[in-house]
Amino acid sequence: MAEQKDDIEINPGKSKKKLLLGIIIVVILAVAGLATAYFLGGDDSDAESTETAEVAKAAPIYYEIKDPFIVNFGKQSNDAVRYLQIKMKVMARNQQAIDDFVAHEPAIIHELLILFFSQNYDDLNTSEGTRQLQQDTLETINQQLATLADNQQGLEAVYFTSLVMQ
Repeated sequence: MAEQKDDIEINPGKSKKKLLLGIIIVVILAVAGLATAYFLGGDDSDAESTETAEVAKAAPIYYEIKDPFIVNFGKQSNDAVRYLQIKMKVMARNQQAIDDFVAHEPAIIHELLILFFSQNYDDLNTSEGTRQLQQDTLETINQQLATLADNQQGLEAVYFTSLVMQ
């Protein structure tokens, strides 16, 4: 029989070099990727503080005052009788403030009616005047909550859902 000759040569040195070269390339790419992520990623402490601030801030709770406030202005403009109608919602971030508001709603509404009656038509006819009335409304409510319910947190915001002057 004829002698068979293997045409395939096995050279163990070349495959080890290829393996070592492949490992070195993978390590270099991994280090480069980590370095890029570190330098482009920025400081993670800002992201963590933002996340904890969002977690600490509770979801808003809204309460609508069902009946609109309707008052005539105590200080009339040009001796003409003028009226103000306001519908509003209040907002807090804890249920206790809303519960205290509901419990003392008649007294709070009384104080708000006095506040609204004392307004001047000409002053409220500007956006600054309306914003000031909104701020005064919030302060009046929070003063009443502090006095009547010993609630120092109070409400966070007052929203006029309708404001009509004529």
